[in-house]
Amino acid sequence: MRRTMLLSAAALFAFSGQASAQFPDKPVRIIVPFTAGGSPDTTARRVAQRLTQELNQQFIVENKPGAAGNIGAEQAARAAPDGYTLLMMANSHVINPALYAKVNYDPVKDFTPICLLVRGGHMMVVPLESPAKTVGEFIDLAKANPGKLFYGSGGSGSPAHLAAEAFRQATGIDYVHVPYRGAPETVRALLANQVQVGFPTFDTALSQVQQKTLRALATTGSKRSRQLPDTPTLLEALPKGFSLEGWLGLVAPAGTPPEVGRAIVAALTKALKDPAFRESMESGGQELDFMPGPEFGALLPGELVKWKTLVLSVGAKVE
Repeated sequence: MRRTMLLSAAALFAFSGQASAQFPDKPVRIIVPFTAGGSPDTTARRVAQRLTQELNQQFIVENKPGAAGNIGAEQAARAAPDGYTLLMMANSHVINPALYAKVNYDPVKDFTPICLLVRGGHMMVVPLESPAKTVGEFIDLAKANPGKLFYGSGGSGSPAHLAAEAFRQATGIDYVHVPYRGAPETVRALLANQVQVGFPTFDTALSQVQQKTLRALATTGSKRSRQLPDTPTLLEALPKGFSLEGWLGLVAPAGTPPEVGRAIVAALTKALKDPAFRESMESGGQELDFMPGPEFGALLPGELVKWKTLVLSVGAKVE
């Protein structure tokens, strides 16, 4: 009897290990908590296409926008921790707890990090009609016209808004915030010279800068962008410079088996040896910073503190 029980337990263990090794054995959804077209969406679609190819199972992107990413994040947090629901997490995920009176999930404890994918800064851009050709010239222009220049952003508390306010703190200038519904509207306002400066993400403004319909004065990354090597960073351009970078990564609901993360990381590690895939991941102005789950997870508490400090110093609130 005891031998039979042991054999049964061994068989069950072997079966369980076999099932784990077969992940995924049905379609996997990647929740993107934003509308289609932005960098979280395009990155998720590139990753989903490649994971489908590498793991021989369908990876499907589902857009669940709303509340600056909170709605999609909550759905992912409440999903079954079986590996078949993933979330494309943006750095807004660690900004929202400081902006909203309440979020219905813990931004760290309710998720299992799978991998960090890319990082990307913002650009400080002005209309071509602007007399400012450098950061210093813009500061002089703003100080000569206190309260008369306008900057656009995708709304109060958005990364572009926080970058603009960090610039205010670093330079002592006085300009006026004009919130829009999103980064594309900000870019349109810049093109129409309705606002005098903005801090959009690379994916929303890079093509206009490259086509010389907008002028980039600086970038907000920790180093110069590969796409704009002649454009200085704000660390270089300011005596009290700063860097602000966004990022995108994959996470799963807390409690997801570790073999899920291992399978995805192995597949993407293989994919990133393909120059065409690497190029596609960086085509929107982002830069690869592939990092497995444990290392990615170790970054999140510090990111929460960093963004909360900036939100509180700016006094940003959800409108």
